[in-house]
Amino acid sequence: MVQSISASQFKARCLGLMDEVARSGEPLVITKNGVPVAELHPTRGTRRPTPFGLHPSTRLIGDVVAPLNEPWSALE
Repeated sequence: MVQSISASQFKARCLGLMDEVARSGEPLVITKNGVPVAELHPTRGTRRPTPFGLHPSTRLIGDVVAPLNEPWSALE
């Protein structure tokens, strides 16, 4: 049976509940005024090694933070 907890209790115990869900593998239903509003599930895998999610072949080339020396037509 899926366990449930009120949103106020979840807020007070969030980090511990996240650890418990990760350990047990069981989801947790979060309720507000007795009505289910969210579910906390354990992740199904490891995090991807790239910041680009589903695009592991994407590469950053050059300085992507420096300002461009070209005027943007949207600013004209």
